[in-house]
Amino acid sequence: MRAGRLLKLLMTLQTHDKVTATELAQVCETSVRTVYRDIDALSEMGVPVYSEQGAHGGYRLLNGYRTRLNGLSAEEAETLFLAGLTGPAQKMGLQSTLADAQLKLMTALPEGMRREANRLQSRFLLDAPNWFSDDEKAEHLPQLMTAVLDQRLVGMSYQSWKGVRQREAQPLGVVLKGGQWYLVAQVGVDIRTYRVSRIEALELRETVFERPADFHLTEFWQASLRRMEALQFPVMAEVRVSATGVKIMEFLCTSYVLDHATVEPADATGWHRVTMPVGNPSHGCGELLRFGAELEVIGPPHLRRAMENLVSHLSQRYRSSGPAVGGEPLAE
Repeated sequence: MRAGRLLKLLMTLQTHDKVTATELAQVCETSVRTVYRDIDALSEMGVPVYSEQGAHGGYRLLNGYRTRLNGLSAEEAETLFLAGLTGPAQKMGLQSTLADAQLKLMTALPEGMRREANRLQSRFLLDAPNWFSDDEKAEHLPQLMTAVLDQRLVGMSYQSWKGVRQREAQPLGVVLKGGQWYLVAQVGVDIRTYRVSRIEALELRETVFERPADFHLTEFWQASLRRMEALQFPVMAEVRVSATGVKIMEFLCTSYVLDHATVEPADATGWHRVTMPVGNPSHGCGELLRFGAELEVIGPPHLRRAMENLVSHLSQRYRSSGPAVGGEPLAE
């Protein structure tokens, strides 16, 4: 976005005595021609930037010009990465802090860039929750944020699928994924992920723990996602898909499935042979059934048998004179 690029240009010029157009283009990941236009835009906004010609030339700010973030507290600085995320900030109990930080940041910008920032803010909205999903309850999130930042132990009652469990944990990070909040914490020697909405009770302890020096939240989360995807889609299904089915794959399948699927050219009947990851038969059949008559399962054999069993039960149910009561399992 242009406003962000201009701010990056300004910050780069402030931290260097002189920068070439090529270097600015690399920093801003844009073309040299765009840098020329952006430098002109900064000048029009009143930023005293000028150029030096020649082999050792470049751009510099005049008379040590600086734009400063006066009075920005450490807590406010920590919330700047949430700019525009008022919903998550409110959940974490940081809404007023974020508002103060944004005000100070806005005040520190030159007038022209302030207008650009206001224009961007009025035209960008992040709505984090998934479609047709309510905003997830996360009443313990402010305490968890304190525990993460202060490196304090927590005691919690956690509702797992096995029942309520008591845990003493070292909170290492908080993640917002698809409108759902997750706590990454160390329990014993293991680092685990907990759904914040399933924490029934939380006690913030006074004990301070030592954060693992080799732990990186982003790396851990990305690795966890890869493991989760592999567990969720353990079966490679071989299917025949109609031309219509191929078109609707992008609407019915997740990005993981699309990235790992292979679609062969259409045969003489106009159908495509496709290999795609799906869940275990009990779940995989439901996923594939969404394609309706536009898909036929070829293999592996156990998946085809499960689909035949499911379709047979559905056929019997809908051929009956009235709604069925009870019945056998639909898939193996």
